[in-house]
Amino acid sequence: MPGENSPTADGPEPDERLDLTRMRVDYVDAATGEVPEAHALGAGWFAPLQAWLAAAIAASEVAEPNAMVLATIDPDGRPRTRTVLCKDVRPDGIRWYTNYSSAKGRALAHTPFASATFLWQPLLRQVHLSGPVRRTDPEETLAYWRARPRGAQLGAWASAQSRPLASRDELGRAYAAAEARFAGVDPIPLPGDWGGYVLAPVEVEFWRGGHDRMHDRLVVDCPAVGDRPALGGADPGWRVRRLQP
Repeated sequence: MPGENSPTADGPEPDERLDLTRMRVDYVDAATGEVPEAHALGAGWFAPLQAWLAAAIAASEVAEPNAMVLATIDPDGRPRTRTVLCKDVRPDGIRWYTNYSSAKGRALAHTPFASATFLWQPLLRQVHLSGPVRRTDPEETLAYWRARPRGAQLGAWASAQSRPLASRDELGRAYAAAEARFAGVDPIPLPGDWGGYVLAPVEVEFWRGGHDRMHDRLVVDCPAVGDRPALGGADPGWRVRRLQP
């Protein structure tokens, strides 16, 4: 009898090797438009990213336009990635929220620098950002927390994110305990180990798929000012480079 981890009827046999060498998507230039012009990036990354994000939100084919792959460095020096949801884009950086005691929270406490990638595959577009990371201000964290659905708030209380779990039933009991604990409580208080992060980009790459793998890549970066990057403005100090695909 098949076990929990057995392949499904539609999947390959365990010893069957998947042939990925011939998998190709021929990117069609006309479907994606151009990357931001170099002169537009001279004022920084913020406005072009806003425009691409708005296009992804408007595209029905993109299921979660604010999803991004976040990469951090563990205390042992090993990189780790996961997908999180970007919850705000401002001139000083992009924001997401999580448990500070999670694997990514512990990694950022040790090395407060990260990279993030938005992949909008149906649009054949990607944006990569990297830079220093800091926690959001308490007032900002609280405002976002209060905007979250009650169920998501209970989930934050129930889950000791990234910690081992004996079974799915154990998680269900933890959620039920959180429901009982906060029955009749409104608003639910903010957990002490939960909050937001801001990645302040010092380098941003805009990527567009091109025919015959002749992709468009434009990178904008800026010098650091202390532990914060220079922001856009009259004289932001942004440098724009086109890279080979």
